[in-house]
Amino acid sequence: MNIHEYQAQYLFRKHGLRVLDGEVAGSIEEAQAVYDRLGSKQVVVKAQVHAGGRGKAGGIRIVDSKVSLNEVVKRILGTRLKTYQNDQNGQPVDRVYIVKPCEIEREMYVSAVVDRVGQCVTFIVCEEGGVDIENVVENTPEKVYRFSVSPIVGVLAYQCYDAVKMLRLDRLQAKKFAELLVKLYQMMVQYDLSLIEINPVVIDVKGDLFCLDAKINIDDNALFRQMDIRQMRDIRQEDEREATARKWELNYISLDGNVGCMVNGAGLAMATMDSIKMAGGIPANFLDVGGGVTKERVSEAFKIILSDAAVKTILINIFGGIVRCDLIAEGIINAVADMSTTIPVIVRLEGNNAVKAHKRLASSGLNIIAAKSLAEAATMVVESIN
Repeated sequence: MNIHEYQAQYLFRKHGLRVLDGEVAGSIEEAQAVYDRLGSKQVVVKAQVHAGGRGKAGGIRIVDSKVSLNEVVKRILGTRLKTYQNDQNGQPVDRVYIVKPCEIEREMYVSAVVDRVGQCVTFIVCEEGGVDIENVVENTPEKVYRFSVSPIVGVLAYQCYDAVKMLRLDRLQAKKFAELLVKLYQMMVQYDLSLIEINPVVIDVKGDLFCLDAKINIDDNALFRQMDIRQMRDIRQEDEREATARKWELNYISLDGNVGCMVNGAGLAMATMDSIKMAGGIPANFLDVGGGVTKERVSEAFKIILSDAAVKTILINIFGGIVRCDLIAEGIINAVADMSTTIPVIVRLEGNNAVKAHKRLASSGLNIIAAKSLAEAATMVVESIN
């Protein structure tokens, strides 16, 4: 789960990290009130979306009067911001974050990410930050310092020393930066975070360190114990189909193909997608309905798949271990009938009452075709498109 910049800045403040004074606004009237409270003639207006690249997309503006503030906020709020990190539809801008400006002397980059191979948190520190950080990392890797943190002992002094040595910070700045690294790691552990990115960390003209930006991702599987973080979720920033799937406890991820997939079990889902690719097709989604699949969940999963206009055919691959295949067949038939769809639906059912299920599908009178094996189902799916 992602959260907005202003929410991440709130967590930073809570943990004693220095951030610029700022408040969020959802209307022109609220923006004007924030402007008055900040008491600064010049402020920075930042569109709040779950995507990077906002500056290049026009989502970050500097204004120096209430008149120009009104113009910028009016132009940003209620639009959809398109950046290189989201799709062609962009993401809705419902809020802006208004902050005091900072006289920047130097920019740096810091991030902490869960390293699943190393089974630990890895920090990435770069002596340059800003909008082109990806190019800096790719073209000048010598400017990047990485270190992994032992979950037993945490961030060590020598790791902080190596980081500040590469950044060429003075003694006071080095101490503040080391404290920053330690606090970021504490946040990673406390909130079950998968990513913290600060781009940039800046040194102002007075020599102070500030977290000028903030991006935080939280592990979805840990949200049950992060009640405060759960309240920060912004459904409008997420894929609508994925949000609907979550309500029904379905694991759905939208992809770029045209073959809709419905499977029970993550391993079987991956095998199904591989089979589609080997047959010459491209999956439109990953959808795992889980082991306790029911007729109702099958029906909802079917609706989610069909809500994707790119889907030209559907492959349903269910193994009936706990559940009965004939009940799944009834759910499929009801879903196809309710949606009044004419696109081909290829079904492979195996396990408990599979023979009975195949007979029920064959007698449905709908455009549902039963396959005997996964390989046959994948071939039939591709042929149905062609």
